[in-house]
Amino acid sequence: MKKWFSTFCFALVAGFASQAQAGKAINFNFTDSNGKTHQLSDYRGKWVLVNFWAPWCPRCKMEFHELNDLDARPDFVVIGIAMDYGIDEGSVRTTMQRYNLRFPQVIGGNRRDSNSPALQVGPVDYYPTSYLYAPDGEIVMFVPGIISKQKMIAFTEQNQQAYPTAVAKTESPPAVAKTEVPPAVAPPAAKPSVQKASMSKTSSPATANKKKVTVY
Repeated sequence: MKKWFSTFCFALVAGFASQAQAGKAINFNFTDSNGKTHQLSDYRGKWVLVNFWAPWCPRCKMEFHELNDLDARPDFVVIGIAMDYGIDEGSVRTTMQRYNLRFPQVIGGNRRDSNSPALQVGPVDYYPTSYLYAPDGEIVMFVPGIISKQKMIAFTEQNQQAYPTAVAKTESPPAVAKTEVPPAVAPPAAKPSVQKASMSKTSSPATANKKKVTVY
């Protein structure tokens, strides 16, 4: 059974990889449970994890805590897509409340629907399934199973040089603040001393003028 599953996962990943190489990632467009629209282009410069799950899936619930933690990071966005819940959307909302899901949730219907959200991302034949988008909008990771927050963060940190946009979003402002503040403060402190010195020197010409006037 394990050998069959490993073979299945490898074939699925290989098939998806060839599909990904054929063209750019789709600029997905989802509407979450609160009516807010989410497009991939909205999050350029951040890592975006799209997580497909089902309310009847026990393994999905095991990763909810780590997904909340990832979404709380300034360089990360997590979008959950609930699938295959039948006609009862209530089971999705109940799960969202019970596990305190703080990241956006899309109520996605059935994965076999003609307008399934999965068609904008990639194959979903197992729950949970996740896709990671790099800051430039390209899919760089496919996870058929429970995600590991530790491995996900390690991957993004290792690839910061390849995707510097994500680093710039969080590190550039402090660097600019450190270089700009000292010059702004230094000139006013230096100018008064120079002005005082020049004023003391002008007293001598003024005296000379007075003497000239007197002599005249």
